[in-house]
Order: sequence, then structure tokens, then C-alpha cells
Amino acid sequence: MAAASAAEPLMNGPAVPYAGIATRAIALAIDVAIAQLVVLSGGAILALVGSLVTDVRLDTLGQILAAVAWVTVAASYFVLFWSTAGQTPGMRLMALRVMTPSGTHPGLIRSIVRVVGLGLAILPLFAGFLPVLVDARRRGLHDMIAGTVVLYAGNEPPPAPEPAAAPALGDVQPSG
Repeated sequence: MAAASAAEPLMNGPAVPYAGIATRAIALAIDVAIAQLVVLSGGAILALVGSLVTDVRLDTLGQILAAVAWVTVAASYFVLFWSTAGQTPGMRLMALRVMTPSGTHPGLIRSIVRVVGLGLAILPLFAGFLPVLVDARRRGLHDMIAGTVVLYAGNEPPPAPEPAAAPALGDVQPSG
């Protein structure tokens, strides 16, 4: 029988307080509203500056660039907060935290994978969130892809201890 991994208590333990779909949905709605305010504020400033300089008209290329800027800002918002704090402002308001199997917040690459998965979960009419209702760890499609779970903050288990480093060859003391 294989030895239990260090991630097993976080990912499979019965006492872990995994966050439900309603709490997560409210946190996501708050975060989307905040990200939208950031995009609209930036767009308003750019439009104001543009109107002072010239007559601004958005042709097809301008609309495509605006859409790309919106996606970039929204994705950066989530990646920044997940990779640095382990929670977005909406998650903080709802007392949630995103964690990896090792019990830490996701790094930059895992956060990027998670935000791509979030987009994939939203695209089919939010069907990517339905697994939260039936998965034992309440993971959505984006959590499964990124290997993360969402827990209630303050109740997370402590991170798994680092394995002890093997002594270097020169560090071994003779016993005699």
C-alpha cells in the first residue's frame, strides 16, 4: 500500500470546511463588479484624455483592443490576488481562501491556469460550476484543472511540514 501524501489531509480530510456554491457565487459576483469598475474607470480616463486630444471613434480594431484590454485587466485582477494573498477582495468579504494541495495559496502559474479554467467554467452558461454541487471537495471545473480547493478562511488546516533535508555528504560525523 502506498504511503499517504502530505496533501491528503487538506484534499480528503472530513474536517476541512470546503466552501459551497452560494458563498463562492457571491464572492465571484463581488470580484467581477470590482474588476468591472477598474476597467470602466480606466476606460473613462482614456476616453477623457482622448477626447481632449482628438475626436475618438472606436472602429472594429478599437473595439477588439478594448475587449482584449477588458479580458487582460479582469484576468490580471484574479491572478494577482490569488497568487499573492490566496484570496480576492470578494473572497475576503465572504471569508474564503483558495488553497493548493500543500496548504498554501496558489502561485503565479497555478493562478493563471485557474483563471483560464474559470473562463472555461463560465462559457457554457456557468455549467463549469455545477461540479461544486456533487464533488466531495466542492471543486468547480477551474479548481479541478488547477488542482485547488476553496475553503472557509480561518478554518484551513496548517500547511504540511517541509520534509527534512538529507544531510550533505560532508556533514556526516564519524561515530567513533
